[in-house]
Amino acid sequence: MNRDEFAASIDHTVLGPETTWGDVETVLDEAAHHGMNACIPPCYLPEAADHGDAPETIATVETIATVVGFPHGQHAPGTKRDEAVAAWDAGADEIDLVINVGRLKAGEDDAVAAEISDVVAAVPVPVKVIIETAVLTDSEKRRACAAAVDADADMVKTSTGFADGGATVPDVELMSEYLPVKASGGVGSYEEAMEMLDAGAVRIGASSGVAIAEGHPGSEDGDGD
Repeated sequence: MNRDEFAASIDHTVLGPETTWGDVETVLDEAAHHGMNACIPPCYLPEAADHGDAPETIATVETIATVVGFPHGQHAPGTKRDEAVAAWDAGADEIDLVINVGRLKAGEDDAVAAEISDVVAAVPVPVKVIIETAVLTDSEKRRACAAAVDADADMVKTSTGFADGGATVPDVELMSEYLPVKASGGVGSYEEAMEMLDAGAVRIGASSGVAIAEGHPGSEDGDGD
């Protein structure tokens, strides 16, 4: 994978509860500079659209993702659908949707799939389904991925980054049996990102996007062979 292809597999992310517009602006500029995507809070999508048109902007970000039902997935289904539509209207290119883990654990797989399907049908952009692997058994992970498949989701994503645990190689291998995988949570270096990609991931979500991108041997800032 060459440097540009590798950078394009990274969603450079800022989603913490104290995130300011200044933080988002920095992530957008860093993502544009390195050829990465950006994943930002939905409240800043309007500013992000204006930022991309600003003359002082160094470049535009090709893909801006945002989150829906974040971080716990316990919003009412209609609220998630409306949130996704509002995000798309505001300029989001992709939606990262958190499932209702409680309903999955209660065996309400049909409700989980219906909720995902409702969002998928409401927006004409890719929907990645966050299943929060750190709190699921392997059996539950498989059921969550199957629900995403049934709902015609585009991708499954390991984590929100707000649980005790993130992406692991075994989880990526399991999830990639169902849909393309975004490995997110705890990926902080080029080497860790490559482990996830080698395991079957097609996208990396990380707040350390710059360090990951610069670790590529083809990067002007990299120190690889």
